[in-house]
Amino acid sequence: MIRKALKKTTKSEKLQAFIKKSKISPEFLKANRKMISRGVVLGLFIAFIPMPMQMAAVLLFMPIFRFNVPLAIAMVWITNPFTMPPIYVIEYYTGSFFLGTHVQEVEMTLEWFSDNIDDIFIPLYTGALFYSITVSTAAYYLVNYFWEKSVHKDKKKHRHNR
Repeated sequence: MIRKALKKTTKSEKLQAFIKKSKISPEFLKANRKMISRGVVLGLFIAFIPMPMQMAAVLLFMPIFRFNVPLAIAMVWITNPFTMPPIYVIEYYTGSFFLGTHVQEVEMTLEWFSDNIDDIFIPLYTGALFYSITVSTAAYYLVNYFWEKSVHKDKKKHRHNR
């Protein structure tokens, strides 16, 4: 169902007019399995890295990789202002566990983070790297699995209707 919605959206006349007007390469808006799965992987990988301007980081990868850019930018918004604090705390605890370092009591204030950034930086980014790789890899395989399952379902339905 999502696959069909994405395909319909990319064939929209309004979108085609916007692409011509903006001089955007249409390959960055394609809705095929490869482009969608690459967009999900890149967006989720960047989403779990604590850094400002994550959407701009997605755009920096445009010349290097071909992927569905709107979807990658949407995936980055998984870490929004409401979900960032718990995700980053979990990443810090996970990184501390992997490194075997002492876990500090975390307070959800900017003052605490700015005072303790030297102590939490390495564990935070270790956990972030772990979750970036794990979640983006799992999402890649899930997107491909569900995409292929959808294609097979549609083919089976088409054969049955013949």
